[in-house]
Amino acid sequence: MTVTAPKGYAAIITAAGRGTRAGGDEPKQWRLLKGRPVLAHTLDRFAGFDRIIVTVHPDDMGQAIEHFAGRATIITGGDTRAASVRAALNSLDGSAITHVLIHDGARPLVGDAVISGVIGALQAGAPAAAPALPVTDALWRGEDNTVTGTAPREGLYRAQTPQGFSLAQISRSHRDHPQDAADDVELARKSGIPVTITPGSEDNLKITWPGDFTRAERILEGTMDIRMGNGFDVHALGPGDHVWLCGIQIPHTHGLIGHSDADVGMHALTDAIYGALAMGDIGRHFPPSDPQWKGADSAIFLRHAADLAREKGFAFGNADVTLICEMPKIGPHASAMQARLAQIMTLDPERISVKATTSERLGFTGRGEGIAAIATCTLMKG
Repeated sequence: MTVTAPKGYAAIITAAGRGTRAGGDEPKQWRLLKGRPVLAHTLDRFAGFDRIIVTVHPDDMGQAIEHFAGRATIITGGDTRAASVRAALNSLDGSAITHVLIHDGARPLVGDAVISGVIGALQAGAPAAAPALPVTDALWRGEDNTVTGTAPREGLYRAQTPQGFSLAQISRSHRDHPQDAADDVELARKSGIPVTITPGSEDNLKITWPGDFTRAERILEGTMDIRMGNGFDVHALGPGDHVWLCGIQIPHTHGLIGHSDADVGMHALTDAIYGALAMGDIGRHFPPSDPQWKGADSAIFLRHAADLAREKGFAFGNADVTLICEMPKIGPHASAMQARLAQIMTLDPERISVKATTSERLGFTGRGEGIAAIATCTLMKG
């Protein structure tokens, strides 16, 4: 799940640093975590925001565009974290944005509760809010690998992100205090802005050291997001000499009637994917009132749904389509349908099933008045 942000809220993801302490041949935000860049996991957590801004190093602009074009506004960051945040804030001048949540790109595991806590505090009237965890370990001072003293831990917190602010106030803080800072809370406090502490999470790890990747993978394995969606569609039979079913043209005594090519199997599967994503149905994305979709190849709809699932970080577990009709016979074409759906969805054919059943000559399908289809798909993230 992801948090749906209120209107007027934007997320700023800082990812212009080099992250050399984490090891590897590239900055930590671009290293792979469970097969995807760390930064891709981070953006997934803010998919419910209407506006996402990512600051990146000039050398990383190409891969940022490759991964996130269409999902986020990508801008060049500065030499310091504060400079990157200022660039992002400046890009919002004149917009309808009223509040921002500023988050480290190297924190890919921030949970919904942490994000919701910050938003909730801002909506309750706090001018600024940030998550943190109270320090529970003993604190030492040390020199040359030797303990030289202790320090009290009462009243100390471990700061996390996202840190939320009124856009106007944090922009003013950055203008008034252009020097670098550990985080945006430090700049806010210099401007006299009170910051509410909201609950943090031990899983909200900032990847810093090589071992943090192993820990992050363990956390992701324990937070698998599995979705299931189903779709159902019906099209009437009318004049014609063929039908389109699951992307395959089959000769028939009638044709299917619909605004597009009336591929009932592909429509059901497309709706199953949208359903798993909680993003409505084909009609929401491709309105039948729009003349450009008249006679359209239904592969356009299915490909859009599959691409959307991947953009949101999901992989396909499987897809299953059942066609309900007396005629035409589906068995001779099932393998071709399976291959065609796999091609459209860029998926291993072994993850797709196409089968058929009759309604024992009962109802509209039994009378040969139409063809129906039921589809189910599973999506996985984590």
